[in-house]
Amino acid sequence: MSDTLKSAILDVLRSIPTPDGGGDVVSRDMVSDIFVADRKAFFSLSVAASEAERFEGFRQEAERRVTEIEGIDTAMVALTAERKGAGMAARPAPTPRPQPGAPHPHHHPRPRPGGAAMPAPPVAPPRPVRPDIPGIRRIVAVASGKGGVGKSTTAVNLALALSSLGLKVGLLDADIYGPSVPRLLHLSGKPETRNGRTMVPLEAYGLKAMSMGFLVEEETPMIWRGPMVMSALTQMLREVEWGDLDMLVVDMPPGTGDAQLTMAQSVPLAGAVIVSTPQDLALIDARKGLAMFRKVEVPVLGIVENMSYFVAPDTGKRYDIFGHGGARAEAERLGVPFLGEVPLEMVIRESSDAGRPVVADDPSGPHAQVYRDIAARVLASIEGVSATTPKAPTIVFD
Repeated sequence: MSDTLKSAILDVLRSIPTPDGGGDVVSRDMVSDIFVADRKAFFSLSVAASEAERFEGFRQEAERRVTEIEGIDTAMVALTAERKGAGMAARPAPTPRPQPGAPHPHHHPRPRPGGAAMPAPPVAPPRPVRPDIPGIRRIVAVASGKGGVGKSTTAVNLALALSSLGLKVGLLDADIYGPSVPRLLHLSGKPETRNGRTMVPLEAYGLKAMSMGFLVEEETPMIWRGPMVMSALTQMLREVEWGDLDMLVVDMPPGTGDAQLTMAQSVPLAGAVIVSTPQDLALIDARKGLAMFRKVEVPVLGIVENMSYFVAPDTGKRYDIFGHGGARAEAERLGVPFLGEVPLEMVIRESSDAGRPVVADDPSGPHAQVYRDIAARVLASIEGVSATTPKAPTIVFD
């Protein structure tokens, strides 16, 4: 059935005239792998960056026509500048390297007094600004260098803690390969759409939430390459009716790759929160995540030490199962804030598995207070960054 739908989509795409007057997008190898699941189709169209605006109408028409195919209710189509195949515009030739002693090709000398030439001062090109998402004041990424450190649980409880402090908060599950937010918030069902395109987020505990897990079945494997990840993330960010939000918390996939780079490229992140456990191996990966965000000029708001310690319920004795204090020491070494310690507690795990995050399930309890303290420090860190750091430039990936 899936192969039949993919063939039908390709037939539709072949029939749509291209705005540049060239051949169809299928014969020009401009169509990415097509993913179809639960009556939804996902794919991207590779176009040269200079042609993106001209192809936007084509993209919208492709979405409209694909949704008319029997067996498909929704289509998510995005434009990507990744070049593939001979049908794409050729990459511009590299600028020749000047030979020793030869003038730079872009150097235009100006006359000195008396007729001699003097070099022109270098002019820095203007830095483009990442476009904001209308209605969203700040976006914070929650990331980790590796999986299994409790990043998603931290992201959900951080979002709820921010909400409990009086903010309007949304939660984007950007972990394309392993979305956890539907289970953590006990949400199911498909988002409604406005005009066949803009999705309406689901809501739980006062949070607006969007996740790839709402669009495909829980056991459906997401075997996607970079362009598809970028397409899905871009649309879940910009084609969702978020409304007015003080904060959008983004649960990132673990590691450093396409999703993190897409976020850094697509939106002005207020900063990133790094989640780690105390042991050395987790901290090694946390350093990689922190270094990656710094490299793309996203402020690191601080480090959270998850599963920091365990207190035996019968004796009250504390055990540092994974070691203790490693994340705090690492934060001090790297010069970033330490946001707090979250204990290894059965109640946090049980409430998360049941779709009742501890901040919402027991708001007056000690664990909820831990997350509220972390949320307050995140807000303080954001204010500190805003006061001392100029807005980061856009990172352009060719």
